[in-house]
Amino acid sequence: MDLQLGTKPSPADWLHAHQLTGTTQREALEFFDSLPVATLESLSGRWRGGGLHTGHPLDGLLEEYGWYGKDFLTPDVVHPLLFTDKHGAVIAVNSRHLPMGALVKAPKGSRVLRALFSLLQPILRTTKAQARIRMMEYRGQVSATMIYDYLPIHDVFRRVDADTLLGLMDLRGVPQPFFFVLRRT
Repeated sequence: MDLQLGTKPSPADWLHAHQLTGTTQREALEFFDSLPVATLESLSGRWRGGGLHTGHPLDGLLEEYGWYGKDFLTPDVVHPLLFTDKHGAVIAVNSRHLPMGALVKAPKGSRVLRALFSLLQPILRTTKAQARIRMMEYRGQVSATMIYDYLPIHDVFRRVDADTLLGLMDLRGVPQPFFFVLRRT
């Protein structure tokens, strides 16, 4: 990125540069804390997901399995885990059956696990909401937070711009947060 000496990059520029190169947990948290909070209304709609690599065990893992993003229909009707199936269709996956603890420890690049996930997608598919969103306090600010129905996870959102969110996954039992980016489709 070509920035003039002494100028601070916009949040969108910072995010773009660090999605390409990765960053540290500390820098990602500082960036997250600097962003405006997200409101429930600002989350409405379908969002395409992508990673922000910080050295977290989940970095790149969701993308390996065809993670598409999230869909916020109402505060009480949220599809937190959208994936693309083998035909390229976007489907919602039932989070109740996802072993998040095992995924954190899963080896990256496992063709066997990807094939197994692909085979199980028809069973994992759901039309029922798997999460809801509420305004909750995290790191000293009240921001839109997605609460999974069946997993010990809260995703907290901050606004990069009107069509881009930085998400932070707070997963019980995993000390460092997992960062991801959502872009409105």
